Amino acid sequence: MDTMKFFIYLAISAGVTYLIRMIPFVLCRGKMENQFIRSFLFYVPYAVLGAMTFPAIFTSTGSIISGSVGTAAALVLAFRKKGLLQVAVGACAAAFVAELVMMFV
Repeated sequence: MDTMKFFIYLAISAGVTYLIRMIPFVLCRGKMENQFIRSFLFYVPYAVLGAMTFPAIFTSTGSIISGSVGTAAALVLAFRKKGLLQVAVGACAAAFVAELVMMFV
């Protein structure tokens, strides 16, 4: 790919990204009074993050089993009100141990 094509693609991508972020500010100038729309927009980032992250959990390890073990460990630690670092390290450790067990079985 030559440099000129790259910069054209980059400019188009930047323009589309800018438009997607700018249009809501132009169209919705006042405060939103509709409670349903406000609550919907409040939960959209969490839903999108979950939809992007959840499939990657199971495909990030060598098998779905170890990904499930790591997910279960993360859920248990999160429900016990542990911090984010503890949950992440616990999930990684559980998935690692599950991979080791599956390797030797």
